[in-house]
Amino acid sequence: MKPLICCALALAFLLPVPAAAIDAGIREQLERLAPDEKLEQRCDIEAMNRISHDDGGFRPDKVIAYAFAEPKLSGTTLRTKGAVFRSDGEWYRLSYRCVAAKNRLDIQDFRFTIGNRVPRSQWDEHYLYD
Repeated sequence: MKPLICCALALAFLLPVPAAAIDAGIREQLERLAPDEKLEQRCDIEAMNRISHDDGGFRPDKVIAYAFAEPKLSGTTLRTKGAVFRSDGEWYRLSYRCVAAKNRLDIQDFRFTIGNRVPRSQWDEHYLYD
């Protein structure tokens, strides 16, 4: 899981990028990952893009798909009810369903729900940080 976290941190600095046009550098980095890790990272990128363009006024700089529960993977569909995202130094619960093409880079369908702010008292337990 550590390589996945390192990759996520590296990719976070390259965002936001429109879903239909992830930049060649990001695509190249994602191509180096194992298929399941590639899908999770691509879906996290999509989550940040969608949230940042939503009407909620959030400016996400990080998404973690597994903070409160492990994501469920079925083929090229990833579902998580235990995700979080960070915006303006606060963490918020997130659930999403992400369907990708066979290459795991092109998103075909993405639906998400933003939940409540995560109280700071829960951050350590779920490895969340400033």
